[in-house]
Amino acid sequence: MTEPVLKLNYLSHGTLESYDIDKSRKFYEEFLGLEVVQTSPRSLKIRLGGTNTIATVLNPKKELMPVLNHNGLDVATREEVDRARAICVEQQDKWGIKAVTRTSDQHGTYSFYLRDLDDNWWEILTNPTDGYAWMFAKGGDIDNWGAGEKAGFNPNDYTKRRFK
Repeated sequence: MTEPVLKLNYLSHGTLESYDIDKSRKFYEEFLGLEVVQTSPRSLKIRLGGTNTIATVLNPKKELMPVLNHNGLDVATREEVDRARAICVEQQDKWGIKAVTRTSDQHGTYSFYLRDLDDNWWEILTNPTDGYAWMFAKGGDIDNWGAGEKAGFNPNDYTKRRFK
């Protein structure tokens, strides 16, 4: 690896925007099960399963987040993805969920997306403990999310080749 220009220590957070901090907090805690800390009258920090956080900042004029800018929430099995999707569809009105996509096998995993009350996209996907850390543990770049490699290369047993 080439020596980086900047000497940085830790990727600590990302940022989401919220139309209503109180409603967002309720959704994060009671629906998604995230840890939440209010950091000011107009901001929160959220996290799940690790030390990396996402800041949520009040912006009543925010725009729709593009789906490719989503945040991922991992579960262990395909069945858990299907169960989570069914719950999202069933409770869509109660929680202000604006969209729930179909499930699909893509980018090395099985998943679906939901657009929350703040027009932020979330992906619920299968992944092993520590998420995509397995990719870095392989020690170098990988092709096609590991599709075409021996069984077990991708812990999600992904076999669909998408890129040439």
